[in-house]
Amino acid sequence: MKIALLGTGFGQAHAAVYAARGDVDVVMFGRDPDKTAKAAGQFGFASSTELDAAFEDASFDLVDICLPVRLHATYALRALAADKHVLVELPLADSLDDAQRVAEAAARSDKHVFVDMFERFIPANQALFDAVRENTYGRLEQLTLWNLTAHLWPGASLGLKVLPLEALHSDMDIITRTLGLPKEMCVIAVARNEDSGAIDATFRFDGAAARSSVSSLMPMAWGSRGGYTASFERGVLDATSTMGFDGKPTGTLTAYTADGARELELPPADQYTAMIGHVMDVIEGKAENRIAPDSVLDALQLTLELDQKVNGPS
Repeated sequence: MKIALLGTGFGQAHAAVYAARGDVDVVMFGRDPDKTAKAAGQFGFASSTELDAAFEDASFDLVDICLPVRLHATYALRALAADKHVLVELPLADSLDDAQRVAEAAARSDKHVFVDMFERFIPANQALFDAVRENTYGRLEQLTLWNLTAHLWPGASLGLKVLPLEALHSDMDIITRTLGLPKEMCVIAVARNEDSGAIDATFRFDGAAARSSVSSLMPMAWGSRGGYTASFERGVLDATSTMGFDGKPTGTLTAYTADGARELELPPADQYTAMIGHVMDVIEGKAENRIAPDSVLDALQLTLELDQKVNGPS
């Protein structure tokens, strides 16, 4: 499979996964020829600054879009029009209207569109989704999600302008997948400077509540840590994880019930490897698409509403 990888920033996270596979041929695209060649060279890939070739060259099967959020929908639609499969880094778009346009175009196409909802492939999160779907512990009554991180990615802002769409979107996906859209939302935010801040959001549902907290105020020694506590009628699931510069988390998941506490065994998994593996399986006809555009619309709606409370109307 030949892949056009657009973007030399976060695109490197996808590139590392592709480089470990033996069944793909990747060309990395960027604006700066030296920067693009250097990034691509780390992984043994070819590089190009001729972005049009990603869409016009018939040999590309998949366009992987790791560009600024404002460009996601435009390039996803262009890739579909060029008869390519599409993988879009999250979020799908910076407006619900644009996201719906992509979802509608994907539904009309015989090509697949994937959104990098990587958190769906984290084993602890899959355990939560399964518990809700299978009613393992009864009804979910309270869900608390948290992620506290240092600035592990040089040059990347983690301020209030970017935290809702680029850091809290995954939490909004977990919330909407387990509890739906809330009746009410309350948001508190604090900024240390334009690149560092914290957001605490609470959500009210009929008979349930949720909370999501994110902070980029932590020192480097902290690394990145996160997790969730899910309180059900008949038990609690508690997950914690830590992550360093390699982007590969380690974590634990514990179930608390009337019978006591029991640590649940989690299969080893790198969420980006699992996500891209799923993309390949779907394209090859081995699986159904679990990260299609229409599956992310509720999460994006909630994320955009949260962003508006933090940063005001766009």
